[in-house]
Amino acid sequence: MANSKLEHLRALAAKTDLNDKALQAFLDSGGAHGGDKREHVAPYAGISSFLRAPLQAGFEWLDIALIGVPFDLAVTNRPGTRFGPQQVRELSVLAAGPKHHVSGIIPAAIARFADCGDVPIASTYDLDKATQEIEAFFHTVIDAGVMPLSIGGDHSISYPILKAVGRDAPVGMIHIDAHADTGGPFNGSRFHHGGPFRNAALAGVLDPERTVQIGIRGRAEPHWDFSYDSGMRVIHIEEVYEMGLDAVLAEARRIVGDGPTYVSFDIDSIDPAFAPGTGTPEVGGLQPRDVQKLLRGLQGLNLAGGDVVEVSPPFDQTGNTALVASTMLWELLCVLADAIARRKA
Repeated sequence: MANSKLEHLRALAAKTDLNDKALQAFLDSGGAHGGDKREHVAPYAGISSFLRAPLQAGFEWLDIALIGVPFDLAVTNRPGTRFGPQQVRELSVLAAGPKHHVSGIIPAAIARFADCGDVPIASTYDLDKATQEIEAFFHTVIDAGVMPLSIGGDHSISYPILKAVGRDAPVGMIHIDAHADTGGPFNGSRFHHGGPFRNAALAGVLDPERTVQIGIRGRAEPHWDFSYDSGMRVIHIEEVYEMGLDAVLAEARRIVGDGPTYVSFDIDSIDPAFAPGTGTPEVGGLQPRDVQKLLRGLQGLNLAGGDVVEVSPPFDQTGNTALVASTMLWELLCVLADAIARRKA
């Protein structure tokens, strides 16, 4: 190699500034927290937090609160999702930004967010009281004017969260799942992970006619009559691939419109080949990159919060399910931060 070329390569290797001027400016501003790759923070070191967000007790000055809900008292099949938030924190170090490589969003540059810990659930043997405790906690989040981004936990947690998010006016919802979760009482209880959105609609906090359910499949279809009868748009997995993701996104955006919209992502929407660590796996699901595209396609909507649920670490010792969930948590954080920035503009 000619000396002149070698010297040029050495000069390139010695430079400290990034080619990405926007990201460089953000890093130089001192606003980065853990996501600055130049710090070479080892992924196995330090205190785990969701997406390496700063840890904060309380909601002061925040736009978005990342909140764990370690709860699985409402499962109808395999338990273990109470361990979901803990493992997602651990694996999300591999999913954190600081900049989204497709949209260009730098969440920490446009919104203030933190890991605010877990919901304190005292009634771990009383499903009704535990549901009330979760709801009461999220009312404090909404009272503070903060948008919740929650990590479960089984899908029953979406109901008490929506009771807080939709308390002033019902919200629409984009729901990505294998199951519609609009079933009636199960073994004497309506508070189970197969019925949160029936409960939310009946409580007047979820508008079924502004609700889209994407990726639905499996043997539980007879339990979802309420989805159809109430006016929810159910897009089964077969229709997803027949329509194509762009058409699914266009229809979802049309249905939810400009009104406040909640996003609920269940890890079992993804095929168990990619995410086996969940309580009710359904073969024939979405691929992770499909869900990434769907979540990225929500940018620009009037988003009111979201959740990532049903990660059950005992059923995936590799941690891959939690990594997939962490990746979707990152996608959600980016579009929620963008929604915050648009409101401030």
